[in-house]
Amino acid sequence: MSMIDVIIGKIVPHDCLGCGIEGSLLCFGCSAALPSFPSRCYRCHKPSVDRLTCCGCLSSGLARVAVATTYASTAKNLIWKLKLSGVQAAATTMAKSMAPLIAGLDTIIVPVPTATSRMRQRGYDQAKLLARELSRLTRLPYLDCLGRSGQMHQHGLSRAERLSQLRAAYRVKRPAMVDGANILLVDTL
Repeated sequence: MSMIDVIIGKIVPHDCLGCGIEGSLLCFGCSAALPSFPSRCYRCHKPSVDRLTCCGCLSSGLARVAVATTYASTAKNLIWKLKLSGVQAAATTMAKSMAPLIAGLDTIIVPVPTATSRMRQRGYDQAKLLARELSRLTRLPYLDCLGRSGQMHQHGLSRAERLSQLRAAYRVKRPAMVDGANILLVDTL
């Protein structure tokens, strides 16, 4: 978040997305009231320890998927504020909810790059903002090492179309820096 956003936030504070009280984008009470997501395999949804992928689903290549809350109501509104309304403070609010899930992991935080046209439109890359804030809060290393192979947009596409596009959408710009590393990909849907 830029210094200008911090100053504006002090002069004209946000209203809480949950209850409307002035002071922050998500007040302490509404933040605590976000529904928690149980520890389970991301793929088959069987209960698991520490959000690990179960043995039957490990072929996906993902060892663990951590989810801070369900994508509904206040949380969904928070993401849309970050993506579509220029509310960069939402990245800090989101990172505070996510940080406890990843603190202490041996991993590199890597943002999934946003399409250039979307960055020009918004004035920032929301995934990078979120990834940097997660890195700051957890002290885990941040590495901007992915590049887009094209400028395809996924908004409005079906799940099958989005998955098809993803197969060749990104490339690793610095493969030696991530070889053998645990990577936490940060994206905002």
